[in-house]
Amino acid sequence: MKRIVIFASGSGTNAQNIAEYFNSSPKARVSIILSNNKNAYVLVRAKKLNIPTVCFTKEELQGSNKVLGILQNENPDIIVLAGFLLKFPENIIRQFPDKIINIHPALLPKYGGKGMYGMRVHQAVIDNQEKETGITIHYVNKDYDKGAIIFQKSILVSKKDTPESIAQKVHALEYDHFPKVIEKLLMSEKG
Repeated sequence: MKRIVIFASGSGTNAQNIAEYFNSSPKARVSIILSNNKNAYVLVRAKKLNIPTVCFTKEELQGSNKVLGILQNENPDIIVLAGFLLKFPENIIRQFPDKIINIHPALLPKYGGKGMYGMRVHQAVIDNQEKETGITIHYVNKDYDKGAIIFQKSILVSKKDTPESIAQKVHALEYDHFPKVIEKLLMSEKG
């Protein structure tokens, strides 16, 4: 059974969608959800799905080996950042090469980098009168949103779109494609 570990900072809609997608899978499951926010709604979602959770501080992630130790005990086949806002530390990236992925609500390399998340991304798309936007699923490296791209899917942006309407379209893409890409990556591994 392949093990999926999810990191999330907020509401956790993508985390829930991924967990539900794999609930009936004989091949993979979400083994734990970790969050840097003890008040994140993702923890409530995890509890309803009977998925263990661990909360940690920014210091415990970036300045100690606490989170690394948890991951080593879990022995994940893939680590999924689903709305996780902290920079991922290099000591964990080195321990799990090509096993950490993130989803970004834009077509990277556009609108990526520090501070570019959520509505900020969608507002930038409108401000720059982009004709399309979408999602990017990519490997995590030491730089924000600079890891190798695994998958992209685009949608058209109309003159009537608002940041909120773009967010709805992008969320639909995330819910549809993120679990399938995770599954494809897991099944392409040997073993």
